[in-house]
Amino acid sequence: MNQLKQLHAFTLRTGEDHTEVLILKILEIREIGYAHKLFDLIPEPTLFLYNRLIQAYSVHGPHRQCFSLYAQMCRRRYSPNPILFTFLFPACASLSLFDQVAPAMIHARFIMSGCEADLYASTALVDMYAKLGLVESARKQFDQIHLKDVPTWNSMVAGYARCGDMNAAVELFWLMPSRNVVSWTAMVSGYSQNGNHVDALRMFLLMEKETDLVPNEVTIASVLPACANLGALEIGQRIEIIARRNGYLENVFVSNALLEMYAKCGRLDVATSLFYGLGNRRNLCSWNSMIMGFAIHGGYEEALRLFQDMQERNKPDEITFVGALMACTHGGLVAKGRELFESMERDFNVTPKVEHYGCMVDLLGRAGKLEEAYELIQNIMPMKPDSVIWGTLLGACSFHKNVGVAEKAAARLFELEPWNPGNYVILSNIYASAESWYGVAKVRTLMKDCKIVKTAGHSFFEEGGQIHKFIVEDKSHPRSDEIYALLADLFVKMRSNVKEMELTVS
Repeated sequence: MNQLKQLHAFTLRTGEDHTEVLILKILEIREIGYAHKLFDLIPEPTLFLYNRLIQAYSVHGPHRQCFSLYAQMCRRRYSPNPILFTFLFPACASLSLFDQVAPAMIHARFIMSGCEADLYASTALVDMYAKLGLVESARKQFDQIHLKDVPTWNSMVAGYARCGDMNAAVELFWLMPSRNVVSWTAMVSGYSQNGNHVDALRMFLLMEKETDLVPNEVTIASVLPACANLGALEIGQRIEIIARRNGYLENVFVSNALLEMYAKCGRLDVATSLFYGLGNRRNLCSWNSMIMGFAIHGGYEEALRLFQDMQERNKPDEITFVGALMACTHGGLVAKGRELFESMERDFNVTPKVEHYGCMVDLLGRAGKLEEAYELIQNIMPMKPDSVIWGTLLGACSFHKNVGVAEKAAARLFELEPWNPGNYVILSNIYASAESWYGVAKVRTLMKDCKIVKTAGHSFFEEGGQIHKFIVEDKSHPRSDEIYALLADLFVKMRSNVKEMELTVS
């Protein structure tokens, strides 16, 4: 930068005009503000220079400068070319959904300028509407493009995925004439972000079968959370090999996703190694993953130690406190949990949300303080309790066989989610444990009257790099006969071992 400033001073002394070259060189090193000052000194900037400066602001921000320069262009009566719109539309996409004036004006000028035939600019327009969440407008523009390329399809698929309409996304995805890594990543990311981890992993495994297609950093960072939530450790380990082979662990998002996967899968030794291997690249997400990992796997002391250590480098956020409160819950540390909860707003300016109240209800409930948990929900929580809160309390009542509080929690659950058979079953079991057969009969009658049918629970397991789903007495698997034969053999061996142990003891 100093050399460029010296060159600028030299041109001023000699009278030679190299301003345009200087601006382009300065933009290369992202000193956009200085380049803009030089730009303002030019009496009649060229359309090329306007495009380059608008491009710089479109990529690096602040994005509103794009519109200021564009307005200046219009005052000078410059005619915009298609390239300009490929920079303006992404700038529009960065605006709030409630700020629709600029996108509408730029779109109108795009039509007036006769640039609609340009595929790159039209694709940028589709992408703009998709990123603003206006998928109907995006689809309208998409359908008007006669010759679409892969990026055009990708923009629309990603738009649907981003808005949670995965049915529309997958339908369009399979209609694509050809797909690239961005296409597959849009689907993996869409399923993962919308909580459909099974389909996210299924899509990634299908992608692996494509020849000459290497997952990129975004693909890896998107599929690892699916592995984490499904406990698919074997597949996660295979993905780690791909990430290391391609140098993706230099990307902190990939490293954090891998760390979270190992932490959630219970491999805290590997997660800890990755955590300390991050060194100065450790961020709040890294700390949160480790705290949560130890909390959910019983390492409450280590979780709370990390919570303390973290405060020397990072300020705890909402997720941090969820992890810390969960650690207290699993450790039965009611007093410590209360202390942390009370410190949130007082010491860290973090307002407790429904998740934090849910953690407190769980903490108190597991400790048998059911009346106190009910009081917290009814009279202290500033927000309306959801079904998760009441479900947590009902679960605690089941453990402690408290019929009175269970009836109150169940009544609220029947209002919030009358379709959920699980709540009726839990209440019925609580009545049965208290030998209240009248209560059991009452719940069963209520289920019958409301036509509530108990749905079969299902489980997932990982084998051979694949995720399998099964229900009770499931015979849908092509090798179910072999599976049940093996289970029968295992049962016989277990029963034999139990008998041997009984004989030894006697």
